[in-house]
Amino acid sequence: MSRQIYITENDYHKLNDLLNEALIEGVQGDVSFKILEAELKNAKIVDSKMLPRNVVTMNSRILIDLNGYDEEVNLVYPHEADLIENKISVLSPIGTAILGYSEGDTINCDVPSGTMNIKIKSILYQPEAAGDYDL
Repeated sequence: MSRQIYITENDYHKLNDLLNEALIEGVQGDVSFKILEAELKNAKIVDSKMLPRNVVTMNSRILIDLNGYDEEVNLVYPHEADLIENKISVLSPIGTAILGYSEGDTINCDVPSGTMNIKIKSILYQPEAAGDYDL
């Protein structure tokens, strides 16, 4: 059984809109959409102002350990993704894996080349903690 993840109401609605757009465009069969859909169904939805500061939300900047290497990444919506700037899409395997998890959590993530071990070392910026509720 997987651990409980937390998603803000705002993120939940935006991500559901993303899934609905995929349904309309006919790409909802993509594995990444199915994984995100499953994560949303199992997530605990919380008010942005009540969310703990150590939870990964959309537009968070996070220090993660990827198979022993530290990476600073930003979790973003697909249209904002830019690997050069370390902006990873929520639809990427790593993006979906870290959404809603907390500092200190370790997640095993299936990627095309195998399995990655991801540890969330630190939340460097969380919009909700900074009072940026509308990102």
